[in-house]
Amino acid sequence: CRQLFRSPSMPSSIIRPILKRIDPLQHRDTPVSSKRRKSFAGSPSETVATEQVGDGVRSLCQEDIENLLANDQELIGDFSKAYLLKTVEGKHQDLKYISPEMMVAVLTGQFSSLIESCVIVDCRYPYEYEGGHIKGAVNLPLEQDVEEFLLKKPIVPFDTSKRVIVIFHCEFSSERGPRMCRFVREKDRACNKYPQLHYPELYILKGGYKEFFPQYQSHCEPQDYRPMHHEDFKEDLLKFRLKSR
Repeated sequence: CRQLFRSPSMPSSIIRPILKRIDPLQHRDTPVSSKRRKSFAGSPSETVATEQVGDGVRSLCQEDIENLLANDQELIGDFSKAYLLKTVEGKHQDLKYISPEMMVAVLTGQFSSLIESCVIVDCRYPYEYEGGHIKGAVNLPLEQDVEEFLLKKPIVPFDTSKRVIVIFHCEFSSERGPRMCRFVREKDRACNKYPQLHYPELYILKGGYKEFFPQYQSHCEPQDYRPMHHEDFKEDLLKFRLKSR
């Protein structure tokens, strides 16, 4: 089975049980509104609400979730809809990866009718970013940077039918990008009532800037690539590694 995108605080083994534990309403002759709460080891208690109105029709949210699961579609973090972008296999199975080709499709507006805002978070250190980055990407190398940019004043779409998506990457999208992605999801969960999220749709650019740049230099500025272990920036590397601890 495909895995759903999840918070680090929420083990994969409990995601599907949470979605499946909504049972059909049994007492159809009396309007009922009930809440069930169940705690799992190592995770906070989560609340799932079930409602019955008149003849026993369940809430649209529950029906949508069940329909999507029945169609084998993977749901975004708040379970409201399926992921928009086609994903590929990546190093971390709990995260959703997109290819450089899919990134270019987003950059060139192929999803403009469905995406209102796409935030590209470049988690590399400033000297790497200044040496060449994807056009429009914001450089947020530290946790306090990304928390200030994304969560202090969350980005909300003006058109509620459209989406706000966030794509993270670093040099290889092996450690820094995935770590920052998990950090945002964890903080987002903490400041919202489950399962609501400010940013339910998060992605990782597979291969990072190293794989993206050779294929799509025209989408980079300046059109260059400065590796993290550049000989001229050893002091900067040490400084930012200490800051990021």
